[in-house]
Amino acid sequence: MKILVTRQIFPEVVEELRGRFEVEHNEDDTPWPPEELARRLAGKAGAIATVMDKFDESILARSPELKVISNIAVGYNNIDVPACTRRGIRVTNTPGVLDDTTADLAWSLLMAAARRIAEADAYVRRGDWKIAFGVQYFLGQDIHHATLGIVGMGRIGQAIARRARGFDMRVIYHNRSRLPEADEKRLDATWVERDRLLAEADFIVVMAPYSPATHHLIGAAEIAKMKPTAVLVNSSRGGVVDDAALATALREGRIAAAGLDVFEGEPNVHAGYLGLRNVVVTPHIGSATRATRMMMCNTAAANLTAVLEGREPPNPVNVIPV
Repeated sequence: MKILVTRQIFPEVVEELRGRFEVEHNEDDTPWPPEELARRLAGKAGAIATVMDKFDESILARSPELKVISNIAVGYNNIDVPACTRRGIRVTNTPGVLDDTTADLAWSLLMAAARRIAEADAYVRRGDWKIAFGVQYFLGQDIHHATLGIVGMGRIGQAIARRARGFDMRVIYHNRSRLPEADEKRLDATWVERDRLLAEADFIVVMAPYSPATHHLIGAAEIAKMKPTAVLVNSSRGGVVDDAALATALREGRIAAAGLDVFEGEPNVHAGYLGLRNVVVTPHIGSATRATRMMMCNTAAANLTAVLEGREPPNPVNVIPV
C-alpha cells in the first residue's frame, strides 16, 4: 500500500514505514497548498500529517482510496472528522506523549514574560547596558506565591498545575467539567467560575483545544476582567485567544504582558504584537524537543500502521460505524 508523509519527519521513522509500505515523503519540508496535497494523495491508503495540513471535504472527495489520516499532534481541528467518518476514513492523533514538554514550554513563556527576559536580552545585545545595576531596571512580576489560573484542565493543564508547587502558587482553574475531588486534592487546585479566574489570577494560562465553541474564548470582554498586572500565556491553539484584542490590550497597558506560542492564521502573526516589548512570541514550539517529537512521529506511524493492517489504532479520534 502507498502512504504519504506530508512533512519532513525523522529518517529512521520513514525507514521503518518503508519496511511495510510504499512511502512518499516530503523531504524538503515545504508545506503543500491544497491542490498539491490533493494531487499527492491520489492512490494513497494513508497519510501522516501535521496540523498545517487541511483535510476538508474537497480534499477528501479527491482521495477515494484514503483509509487513515494520522495526525502528528494532539489537536485535529485541521481535519474534518465528521466528513472522514462518513467516508470510512480513520483519524488518529498523538495524545499523552507531549504533555510534559508542552507544559515546560508554557512555563518558559510565563517566566520569560513575567521577568521580561526577551526584552532584557535584546537590551544587552543592542549594547544599551551602560550601567551595571539599577534599582528599577526591568521590573517584572513575582511568580512565587502568586495566583495561577488555568483555563482548560486536561492532561497538559494538569502538568502545568503540578509545576506550580515549586513556586508555592495558589492554583485555580476553569474547565467545562470539574475534576474529581481526588484530582483537585492531588493538584492542590480549586475550580472556579471563569469570570472569577480572570479577575483573581496573576498568571492565566490557556490550554483549551480549538473548536468553534472555543473560538476567541479569550477576547476583549475577558481581557477587560483581568488585573492590569496580569500575564496571559497561550500555548494551546491559535484562535482560542483573539489576537487583535490582546495586542490592543498589551499596547494600551490594560494587562502587563503575554507569552504566546500559537496564533491565528499561522505562520502569520498579528502585526500588532511585533512592535511590543511586553509580549514574548515563539513559533509553535510547544512540543519541540527531539525526544518528544520522535515519540510523536513513532506514535503517528504506529496509528497508521495499525489501521492499514486491519487493527484498532492506539489513539483513535473517530469510530467508523459497521
